[in-house]
Amino acid sequence: MMSLQNWGDALGSNSYNLAMEFAKQNRVLYVNRAPDRISQFKNFIKKGKKKSKSDWIGNPLINLYVLDTRTVMESINWLPSRPFQHFNFINGKRLSKEIKHATVKLGMRDLVLFIDNDFIRGLYLKDLISPAVFIYYIRDNLRTHHYFSKHGKQCEEQIAVKADLIVANSRFLAELLKPLNANSHDIGQGCDFDLFKDDEIDKPAEFPINQQPNIGYIGNIVSYRLDLSMLELICKKRKDWNWIFVGPEDTPFQKSILHHLPNVYFLGIKKETDLWKYIQHINVCINPQLKNGMTEGNYPRKIDEYLYMGKPVVATNTDFMTNFSNYVYLYNNMREFENCIEEALEERSDFNKICKRRKFAADHSWKNCTEKIYTLMQN
Repeated sequence: MMSLQNWGDALGSNSYNLAMEFAKQNRVLYVNRAPDRISQFKNFIKKGKKKSKSDWIGNPLINLYVLDTRTVMESINWLPSRPFQHFNFINGKRLSKEIKHATVKLGMRDLVLFIDNDFIRGLYLKDLISPAVFIYYIRDNLRTHHYFSKHGKQCEEQIAVKADLIVANSRFLAELLKPLNANSHDIGQGCDFDLFKDDEIDKPAEFPINQQPNIGYIGNIVSYRLDLSMLELICKKRKDWNWIFVGPEDTPFQKSILHHLPNVYFLGIKKETDLWKYIQHINVCINPQLKNGMTEGNYPRKIDEYLYMGKPVVATNTDFMTNFSNYVYLYNNMREFENCIEEALEERSDFNKICKRRKFAADHSWKNCTEKIYTLMQN
């Protein structure tokens, strides 16, 4: 398995949960993201050291191993198309050599190569590793992100053609690649419900002590996904609500006026195992996404987490979120956003709605996702 996220990253990831499910029936080698040369140089300047050898950690009792490679990828994203392709193939050869060495050492056979959205680093691995099956997993339309705007579309289209099977966490993303590969399927999204508990606990110390309603967001606080301009306006207008943000911020959010408003609270990064404690004391959970290429077909895993905790949810009315219209308050503009929050606050204690939210979210398990993958492989 390869992903853009490393094993042990602070925030949870789909690739982590899928790896844990795969490991129940298979041996899994999770390949951490190999650094590029510029990142390695910056790390060397900062820490005065660099990685000298590859290594892996693992627990054979759960069939899971994590490979940290010594491979250094050439920093090539800025190059024109032809030299980019040449050096990307060289990067792939270096990486595939270490992966093959690790699989041989672990005695792995009948390899299934599973690449999670890493369409640049993984582009040539099917050719170089020759797996029995190659699965490409798309869960974000990354080609629309500014970093991938130069080569992303070409690389993802090439890797889609090579894949034996494409799986996506939304219908929108599955349809995006279906013209390139008929074996492109929506497997839905999972949620690790073991992380979310019903135990009643005291309000976390960082929460405001006043009696105003708590409106909250939990996740990556990034300006290319979230509507920062709208949030600045609504937080200034509705000073009778506490606005709670839990997670890492990007630079635009760090510099925004939100940090100067007395009713806005940024609580920082929390352990994934502790997130339920914060959701429990939020009255209305929000996902105020921008409408763009990254979000239109995106399945935000936080929605299931909110719903499983029984919380009313207010979210942007994207193409994907229409699937949740019976369980989530959807809005199209700031006035509707405010009205939806008011309605959600009035109905937050409705026991029947709480039960319906929990039941709906509980169907979205990682076990169901992996079983769909196994069925598609057999077919």
